[in-house]
Amino acid sequence: MKNIKTLFLLLSLALTTVSCFEDKDDIIVSEAQQTENLNDFVWKAMNSWYNWQTEVPDLADSKTENSSTYRSYLSSFSTPEDLFYSLIYQTDVIDRFSWFIEDYIEQENAFQGISKSFGLQPQGVQIDGDGNVILYVRYVTDNSPASAAGIKRGDIINAINGTTLTSSTYSDAINGLYQDSVTLSFVSENNGVLTPIEDKTITAEIISENPVYLTKVFDNIDGKKVGYLVYNGFTSSYNDELNDAFAFFKSENITELILDLRLNGGGSVETSAYLASMIYANANTERFAELIFNSKHDAENGYYNFENTLNVYNSSGDKTGEQSINRLTTLNQLYVLTSGNTASASEMIINGLLPYIPVNRIGTTTYGKNVGSITLYDSPDSDYLNRSTANSTHLNAMQPIVFQIFNKNGESDYTSGFEPNIAEVIEYEYWNNTLAFGDENEAVLKAALDDIRAISAKNTASKTQTDATLLKAPLITNKFKNEMYINADFLSK
Repeated sequence: MKNIKTLFLLLSLALTTVSCFEDKDDIIVSEAQQTENLNDFVWKAMNSWYNWQTEVPDLADSKTENSSTYRSYLSSFSTPEDLFYSLIYQTDVIDRFSWFIEDYIEQENAFQGISKSFGLQPQGVQIDGDGNVILYVRYVTDNSPASAAGIKRGDIINAINGTTLTSSTYSDAINGLYQDSVTLSFVSENNGVLTPIEDKTITAEIISENPVYLTKVFDNIDGKKVGYLVYNGFTSSYNDELNDAFAFFKSENITELILDLRLNGGGSVETSAYLASMIYANANTERFAELIFNSKHDAENGYYNFENTLNVYNSSGDKTGEQSINRLTTLNQLYVLTSGNTASASEMIINGLLPYIPVNRIGTTTYGKNVGSITLYDSPDSDYLNRSTANSTHLNAMQPIVFQIFNKNGESDYTSGFEPNIAEVIEYEYWNNTLAFGDENEAVLKAALDDIRAISAKNTASKTQTDATLLKAPLITNKFKNEMYINADFLSK
């Protein structure tokens, strides 16, 4: 169990000085200067680190040659966030990933699995041609408001705050899931008929999520012992829990491993290297991944190799010790369960291990993110890397893409995602028969177990409907979920 460190930060944005000004114009100038200073931080940090700096005309080094013109350019943006997003290279096409940070403390907590949440991850599905829509529950965080309310994977919701979900109401109604409190209406389904069960109201709380969600062993799958791990995020403060899971697998002498990354949007690159080191039997010091930065920082280009030890961190991200990695020596292949939410550090596992062992993929195509980021703070004396010297008058920071990642063979071409190579199993088509993680008949898991049994992996789990349509509105998650990031200490190696 990790201790959640409650953080309170009282900021004074020079408000106490306002009484010193009697002329409103002086106050406006002061506020304008503050915005210009923030905009200067945004531009200079992006000019230094951004992966596509040379592709963005407004990030050209020549922009600062004329100080008057440069200041005029900065003042044309009313907020630093507006400036930041104006500098993104082909938004939603190439760089779908960089974001501006309003509160870097919130972000740092989220990187360690700490956030305000219901602890609920549903998926929207239009279930027929009449426009009827439901949410089926994909995942519930342990010790969360949702779990306390008895909500579980596979539950079906057809109304939010009293609004029945249809193709017309869905986009507006889903906003209720981003409020502090929400009322959800649950139904059962039988032959296409939805029958009301009950309403439940839940209120968001600060929760700490252990990404090592489920560890299980199937004792006799065609005579083989099969380990199964549901791993939902590369959260460095849970490296020791991940290592414990592999200690369990070692003690059980598993011969096959199914790694369920359907809900894993990524996280720490270092933790990804540790997980690969636990899986690959012959790991020693071979190269797992190579990171390439822009030309201004090519001295930072470096590697993550397979490791024999891992760092242990607390919930604040501080290193507290080391452990020997519990490496499996009985695997000659890996099964990975995937979805469109499998991203970043999860895809890094697939790409990094492919030169060494077969990686069998079952589910749907992954997200397609072969680039990663660092947090840039308003600390120009450290080239924007040092949080401790950041400007204390605000909590703004940035999380731009600053590197591309390659495997041992120099391969990085998966911006369209990794397709399943064993069987495509579309989870949302089982919205009315979504079984618990670890249930042998759960649709995607069953396909992997069938392949191990040498049975055709064309799934035979019960599916009563094939015309369901996935709704693309966002899941209940946050932007930190689809991330692959490194800490500043990598850059000091």
